[in-house]
Amino acid sequence: MFKKAGIKLMVFDLDDTLLNNHIAISQRTQQAIRQAVGCGIKVTLATGRMYCSTIPFASQLELDMPLITYNGAMVSDYPSGKVLFHLPINPQTAAQVLKVCRERQWYIQSYIDDELYVRDMDKHAKLYAEITGAKPIAVGDHLYAMEKAPTKLLAIAEPTKISEMLEVLQSRLENSLSIAESKPNYLEITNLAVNKGTALQFIADKLRFDREEIIAFGNGNNDIPMMLYAGWGVAVGNAPSTVKEAAQLVTGTNDDDGVADVIEKYILN
Repeated sequence: MFKKAGIKLMVFDLDDTLLNNHIAISQRTQQAIRQAVGCGIKVTLATGRMYCSTIPFASQLELDMPLITYNGAMVSDYPSGKVLFHLPINPQTAAQVLKVCRERQWYIQSYIDDELYVRDMDKHAKLYAEITGAKPIAVGDHLYAMEKAPTKLLAIAEPTKISEMLEVLQSRLENSLSIAESKPNYLEITNLAVNKGTALQFIADKLRFDREEIIAFGNGNNDIPMMLYAGWGVAVGNAPSTVKEAAQLVTGTNDDDGVADVIEKYILN
């Protein structure tokens, strides 16, 4: 088991990992993180969220570190907001995804310049805005004809439909995109070279952290690359079996202070 002295960077996925089911960081978890920071340990976030909807949590924790957003497609300094790394989807490839979704009437939303674009303010867009605090911009059918390269596309559907969408998109665009399930009803679509692991490596190289000095916490399949890159990968108890199998440690759920348990037991103790 790792020792406190060996860990220099803690990396947290947000939704369903660091955030509880009320979309908040519990007081106990906040205290544990602040104590770790007081011991000289750096902290950052790695999320599929937009940079703008990650800021409230970075501010709450008083972070001063680059943040991984858009599932690794963008790394931005916080609090300056300076973009350090950005690898969007090829516009022609994005157009193919949007065409498939339009033909099949699948819900898709696009992220360009840290703005969220949707076709209509339907139930998916409204729920996403409620969960993330993002402000969708409804553009009608122009959504399918936007020329600028999107940082990310996100498909939302019932879990049974997500499997079909994943199969179709992979068969149509094999070896062109990175497609990962971040929630049972979310498909995160990014540039093929993008994932949270490569983004974490970018930060580690920039700040001169060794992999063995990093501990990464996650719950979704899109967290696996960063958990494998880090010296220690921790899955929260609500993660699916695929994520738990990739982790070196499984802790309590996001709603039961699983993150705090690990920090208190292995980092602070």
